[in-house]
Amino acid sequence: MIINRTQLQEILIKAHQYARLQAKEAGAFIYYIKDGKRIREDAQGWEFEIIFDQAGNRQELDLHD
Repeated sequence: MIINRTQLQEILIKAHQYARLQAKEAGAFIYYIKDGKRIREDAQGWEFEIIFDQAGNRQELDLHD
């Protein structure tokens, strides 16, 4: 079966939606890059920006305020 670009994009969108749903149902975090920022999203949908200070320590900033 040969698929075109539009069909492939639709398949990838559905796969992405399904993966997010499965992660949320399992209570897992979702990590991604958004506008050049590292984001962690929890199962309730709250987003946190992940940053590292000069010493390399990880910090998370609430994005849902």
